[in-house]
Amino acid sequence: MNSKRLLLIVTILLAGITVPAWGQIVTTDHIGAIADSIREELDNRPYFSLYKDTYFVGGTVLGGEPTIHNSDVKFQISFQQRLTKSVLPWNSYLYLFYTQKAMWNVLERSLPFHDLNFNPGIGISRYIILKGRLVGKATMMIEHESNGRDGTASRSWNKISWAGEAYISPFLMAHAKFWIPIIDGKYNRDILKYMGIFQAGFQAKSLDDKWVLDMTLVKRKGWNLNFNTIIQLGYRINHNSNQFIMLQYYNGYGESMLDYNQYHSRIRIGLLIRPRFFSDF
Repeated sequence: MNSKRLLLIVTILLAGITVPAWGQIVTTDHIGAIADSIREELDNRPYFSLYKDTYFVGGTVLGGEPTIHNSDVKFQISFQQRLTKSVLPWNSYLYLFYTQKAMWNVLERSLPFHDLNFNPGIGISRYIILKGRLVGKATMMIEHESNGRDGTASRSWNKISWAGEAYISPFLMAHAKFWIPIIDGKYNRDILKYMGIFQAGFQAKSLDDKWVLDMTLVKRKGWNLNFNTIIQLGYRINHNSNQFIMLQYYNGYGESMLDYNQYHSRIRIGLLIRPRFFSDF
C-alpha cells in the first residue's frame, strides 16, 4: 500500500468515525477503498453503544415560583444494540434501540417518581458515504413509547419513524425525524396536538471539542409556528472523557408522557454522557 493511500485510510477515524478531511477532494481511484475502510471501521465498532443522550439533571421552573412540586430531577438512559454487520441490502445495519426517561420528585416526601417513560424500538440504519466522505446516516424504525401505567394514568403510542443526520463538518451535524403515529392509548388520543409529527435540529461542537450545543424543535400539530424547544449546552469535563457538565432548557409540552398536554418551561443542570462523535435524537 503506498503512503498516500495509507494516509487517506488513516484519516477515516475522527471522534469515533473519522473521514477524510471534510471538504477534501479525493480522487475516484481512492473512493472505493475509502468507502470500504469506513464500512470496515463501522463493522468493527462495539455492538453495544450509546444511542441518544444519557444524562442526570436537576432544576426548576422558569417564569414562576419554584416549589417542591415543580422542582425535580430528570434523567435519561439510552443505548443501542447492533444486531448485524453491514450484510443487509445497501450495507445497512439492524439495531435494537432503547431509551428510558424518568421525572423524579426528589424534594417531596418519600422521593416519588412522577413518571417513567419507556421507548423501545427496532430499525435499520444506513450510513451514507459520498465521494469518500461519511456524510450522514438514515434510519427507519418501529418504536413504542408508554409510561407503563394503567387506568386513567396510562399513556402510550407507537410510531413508524424515519430519521436522518447530515454530518456537515466534524463540528456540526443537522438532524430531522418524522413519524407516522399509531395511537393506541385510550387517554392520549390528542397526543399529536402536543407532541407533533416531526422534529429537527442541530448539534455543534467547539473547535477544541470542549463545548457542545444542541437545539431540537418538535413541531406540534397545526399550521402555526408552535414548537416544543430543547436546548442543551455542555462542557466536557476532561478531554479524554465523554462526560459533560450540561445546562438543559425545555419549553413546551410533551416532556413526559403523563403530562404530555401540560405546558412546562424548566431549566436544569447536571451530568451528560454522550458518544465522541454525535448523538442521535
